Amino acid sequence: MTDGPARITRDEVAHVARLARLHLTDAELELFTGQLAVILDHAADVATLDLEGVAPTAHAMAVTNVLRSDTPRPGLDRDEVLAAAPDVEDHRFRVPKLLGEAP
Repeated sequence: MTDGPARITRDEVAHVARLARLHLTDAELELFTGQLAVILDHAADVATLDLEGVAPTAHAMAVTNVLRSDTPRPGLDRDEVLAAAPDVEDHRFRVPKLLGEAP
């Protein structure tokens, strides 16, 4: 942590909590003020890093698509699929009616 003025005050945390419509107890305000100060100190440490020549990335490791290519292919034969169905009506799957549905 840096040895400087507080990065965030208890009043600022209370203000943000009010904006978010959160009711925080005094103990929660103290806890969150300390936690947020640590987070902001860490962000300040990261901001001081020399990143010259480091390309921005979305992931720490290279990510590649492992899915097959999306190529069109023939679908299933309708008559063959309907022949395997438990119940067929008008060349469609017949399923039980759901409660409250009109035919």
